[in-house]
Amino acid sequence: MTAELRVRVQPRASANEITGARDGVLLVRVTAPPADGRANDAVCKLIARRLRVGVTRVAVVRGGAARDKVLSIDGVTQEQLNAVFPL
Repeated sequence: MTAELRVRVQPRASANEITGARDGVLLVRVTAPPADGRANDAVCKLIARRLRVGVTRVAVVRGGAARDKVLSIDGVTQEQLNAVFPL
């Protein structure tokens, strides 16, 4: 069981936070810079913490170098994902 989540990332923000949703996309702000995949790692860690799953279960499957990304979360159904992040 694997679920996908569309996110839009703002790197170098003042705090790591989920600010809401717009048009079916979760808006995420992270303090990490976009260099060397550090912002991607911060997004995965933030999402994993909110879903209460291990960080290794969350991966960027599309948009690694873009602001708009698709994350894959192992061990979570799409219904469970929608309950935590209503889009």
